[in-house]
Amino acid sequence: MLLALLAIAAGLALLVWSADRFVEGSAVTARHFGMPPLLIGMVVVGFGTSAPEMVVSALAASQGNPGLALGNAYGSNITNIALILGITAVISPIAVHSQVMRKELPILAAITLFAIWQLLDGSLSRLDAVGLLLTFAALLGWSIWAGMKKPQDALALDVSAELDVRTMPIRKAVFWLVAGLVLLIISSRILVWGAVDLAMAFGVSDLIIGLTIVAIGTSLPELASSVIAARKGEHDLALGNILGSNMFNTLAVVGIAGMIAPMEVAGDVLVRDLPVMAGLTFALFALGYGFRGPGRINRVEGALLITAFVAYTLYLLISTF
Repeated sequence: MLLALLAIAAGLALLVWSADRFVEGSAVTARHFGMPPLLIGMVVVGFGTSAPEMVVSALAASQGNPGLALGNAYGSNITNIALILGITAVISPIAVHSQVMRKELPILAAITLFAIWQLLDGSLSRLDAVGLLLTFAALLGWSIWAGMKKPQDALALDVSAELDVRTMPIRKAVFWLVAGLVLLIISSRILVWGAVDLAMAFGVSDLIIGLTIVAIGTSLPELASSVIAARKGEHDLALGNILGSNMFNTLAVVGIAGMIAPMEVAGDVLVRDLPVMAGLTFALFALGYGFRGPGRINRVEGALLITAFVAYTLYLLISTF
């Protein structure tokens, strides 16, 4: 059991570090070959920051651990809203602008309902996975098209400024792109092995490990970037980072895992975890609506989100043991 805990700790640390190196190397390489900053932000950085969830779930699915694959994806969504947005709002209340309410939040709500509808039969087939991946491709294409129509897109300006600071020779960038990807795969294998071994040692399902330890660990990059963005007053980026990550997890991470290995879905996912994920998504919509003025997630509401996360996690642990 001690070896499993060490594997999880080492795997998570290496996973987060290698994901950062992979994103940086990929972004600099993409810019060197003339990719516009908006595409770098939405495609390269977007994929890179969600790479931990994607690689862990893909490996878990390929090794016959569907609970870990789904638990990592849906648990990361729950962690993103309840824990990460909660912590971010407590540190610096988040202003929710009107375009987020009109576009991103309704889209995330629709995607969540689509994912639940797909799993009502108790399985994730390859046809379901294709539907998720096609939806993701359409959403990504629409987002890029809409962003390109804005000459001063905030994400493009932010990525461009970040790349101006993080300069490196192209050879070094390519090295970190390749090395980061290899280390992502190695660290994910270590993490998956440790998680499965820990589940066996405690006699719990890999779903519980995926929903808790693995989900929190793979969400650490989102926590860092959201807190930094909120402290700079970049509330759109802080909230957009979480919404984008949840869309990616629901569509691409689960879709890729389902394509690799169709899986049966545990009843607990349908009656416990998906309703919690959906409930938090619609709660976020209600918190950000701003019935008496501009939308805002204040410190009290942030504390309530954290409390909801703690209550959910405690329920998982109490019901397991």
